[in-house]
Amino acid sequence: RGRHGGRLGAVHVTNRAGKSFKVGSGFTDAERENPPPVGSVITYRYNELTNGGTPRFPVFVRIRPDVSAADIQAAGFS
Repeated sequence: RGRHGGRLGAVHVTNRAGKSFKVGSGFTDAERENPPPVGSVITYRYNELTNGGTPRFPVFVRIRPDVSAADIQAAGFS
């Protein structure tokens, strides 16, 4: 459906505060063809937080190859 039919539309993200949301902007066409693997740690930017603490208008920046999800959990973040 739409321009990205059959390709990545958005990734489901859970941040360190435990908030779940989708990040769908910022991906190149190549990244949409070969999306980040499940469990990857990504960097994203956003304009502000909603009253509930969820990032508003999150935009993908990059995959963090230097950090794993296990590192985040070991540091005490969910």
